Amino acid sequence: MKNFQLRNSHIREQLTELAAKDAQVKAALDTVGFPPERVRDQSFAIFLRVIVGQQLSVKAAASIYGRIEDLVGADMGPSAFDDVDDDTLRGLGLSKQKIAYTRSLCETVCNGTLNIEKLPHQSDEDAIASIIAVKGLGVWSAHMYLLSSLGRPDIWPVGDLAVRVGVGRIIELEERPTEKETQEIGERWRPYRSAMALLAWHYYSNAPF
Repeated sequence: MKNFQLRNSHIREQLTELAAKDAQVKAALDTVGFPPERVRDQSFAIFLRVIVGQQLSVKAAASIYGRIEDLVGADMGPSAFDDVDDDTLRGLGLSKQKIAYTRSLCETVCNGTLNIEKLPHQSDEDAIASIIAVKGLGVWSAHMYLLSSLGRPDIWPVGDLAVRVGVGRIIELEERPTEKETQEIGERWRPYRSAMALLAWHYYSNAPF
């Protein structure tokens, strides 16, 4: 992927640079090591997966998504749903709300509001605005796409609970920081906040606590 700046080599370089200036980042790396890259496709299917997976276990979401693939094909796009009625989608396991979100995704892609091919060439702010135009895709969803599909180096997903917990543990706070507090804390890690988000997830999952 062109201009993807969150491969393993980038993450190591960026966090090494931060650790040279921040003893708490260095200590976190000494404890859990470097986080692995998270790379996903740049595709319609990724957005549909996000919608399907909302408020479901990984296993349940995978099961429903598999049934959708069986119906419309793995190489799906918005037109694949033109002849699929709501009752059929409901039978696959989608709720009324998620059916509405799926329709919104198809509509915004078809009318160009969300141009997936242009997202890699947009600024972070413009890409986020395009993504959240889809009903059911909020800022958190946009942040995940910019991190994992576009590999943007300075995304700071303060709406992610595990990131906030990980950050709080890395900088030794007694309580989990709020979104506002995490936003302020993250300023010290510009322009590599994406790598720090990956480290926060990694620390949350692997550090002894």
